[in-house]
Amino acid sequence: MRNVWCRGCIGKCSPRKSCPRNWRERFEDISAFERYLSRNGTVILKFFLNISKEEQRKRFLDRLEEPSKNWKFSMADIAERALWPRYMAAYQDLVRHTSTALAPWYVVPADHKWFARVVIGSAIVSTLEALNLRFPRTDKASLQEFKQVREALLKEGKGRNKNAVSNKASGSKTAS
Repeated sequence: MRNVWCRGCIGKCSPRKSCPRNWRERFEDISAFERYLSRNGTVILKFFLNISKEEQRKRFLDRLEEPSKNWKFSMADIAERALWPRYMAAYQDLVRHTSTALAPWYVVPADHKWFARVVIGSAIVSTLEALNLRFPRTDKASLQEFKQVREALLKEGKGRNKNAVSNKASGSKTAS
């Protein structure tokens, strides 16, 4: 969502300075889409991985210094980094205006990846547990049907074993 929403707005306007109608419409569109998804059975969890500017600097340096991580680096990230305060304000507004009971935001401190993973994993597990998912129960008629099918399959297997034994005795091979 960051690339679609924030990058499209930051350079053009700030929610605190101009374009309030544009931002309000975006917030409404996001919330409407999430309501639609929720009505259709989708469980929505949104995570904002909040890293500090210092941690971002360290990660950029790591990407530059480690050849296997060079692919992660983009010069555009440096230009965007200059807009840090505006991004933080935009994220704050986005979270404030689009966090709902049906589509909550989890703002996760992410300077330490292990901690962010624990927080996210815990939120996902809690949500799954709250869904109280269970295997479907089988009715009595189906159980009776299953019993008959099982017996037929067992009989079918016994017939094959007899054929295999008699074919082995006669030296012929059967296709499996």
